[in-house]
Amino acid sequence: MRIDTVELVLVELPLVRPFRTSHGTDLTREAILVHLEGPDSEGWGECVAGRAPLYSPEFNAAAWTVLSELFVPRLLATGGVAAEDVARLLSPFKGHAMAKAALEMAVLDAELTAAGRSLQEYLGGAGDRVAPGVAVGITDTVEELVAVVARYRAEGYGRVKLKIEPGFDLEPVMRVRAELGDDAMLQVDANTAYSRADAEHLARLDAFGLLLVEQPLGEEDLLGHAELARRLATPVCLDESILSAGGARVAISLGACSVVNVKAGRLGGYLEAKAVHDACRSLGVPVWCGGMLETGIGRAANLALATLPGFTLPGDISATNRYFHEDVTDPFVLEDGSIAVPRGPGLGVEVHRRAVERLSTRSWRTRR
Repeated sequence: MRIDTVELVLVELPLVRPFRTSHGTDLTREAILVHLEGPDSEGWGECVAGRAPLYSPEFNAAAWTVLSELFVPRLLATGGVAAEDVARLLSPFKGHAMAKAALEMAVLDAELTAAGRSLQEYLGGAGDRVAPGVAVGITDTVEELVAVVARYRAEGYGRVKLKIEPGFDLEPVMRVRAELGDDAMLQVDANTAYSRADAEHLARLDAFGLLLVEQPLGEEDLLGHAELARRLATPVCLDESILSAGGARVAISLGACSVVNVKAGRLGGYLEAKAVHDACRSLGVPVWCGGMLETGIGRAANLALATLPGFTLPGDISATNRYFHEDVTDPFVLEDGSIAVPRGPGLGVEVHRRAVERLSTRSWRTRR
């Protein structure tokens, strides 16, 4: 498509409740939205970086700079661009996968909208609904955690993921397992909070029949994860460690994981996310769609991605009211344990400009 104007908008959405992980506590979700306009179409993208470089080296202030000063001018200088070209055009710039993914998403949305095709169709997914899981942050007390989990289960979430860290792991998992029963799907996410020295301690999680333990060690420690995977009966899943399809193949070949969390932002876009899915599926490794507290823009894209056949485990694509009082699109609703996949062209959602303006804290616009 030909891009005539590009707009960046920084929005801040208050969370329904604080979300705490081993990295820290979020009270709001700050996100950069990318809006492209051309003569025949428009598209929206979302950068999933956070306010600070805690989950990854990327953060919004840096993403804003590279988008406005480097990435957007390069795209505007091309005359016309297809979604498949975005990664190549931006490849001279090292890193900043989340900012690159936001631009690719916006180009995809515009391109597919003009063609009358949905993102789900383009990626090769199928199905009308996705059965999601819910991620539950670290709480002040175990009793509070059990109550929160019970509420989400009553709402219809079939899988629960608990955030854990040293000092908040075995007892919370034991209590939640007792609350849910032996047959409920339960998994944990450490967000790199442990070290190789914690292997014996982490092996005690085997007693709770977990689906997986996600990213227990540092993102660069593939060999440590391989050692831990041999020690644990619980499957090891990698998240932060997987940055590309090639990287996924290496991690799997080393035995560092037997499950992969696919996050398009971390991977540089939905095209690379599909490549990771394809690589894992060819090796018989299940994948699931991770979440980054996305607005309805990113949530719509994740729902489309999660309909690919290799996504055999529930992902972190909760209903809108799990996180936000107000969103920039119509809310996604959990009904009978599942969420409807948008069916319209592009991302399949309408972005409400008035909501964007209300939630905006910063904006920037440029023309060809």
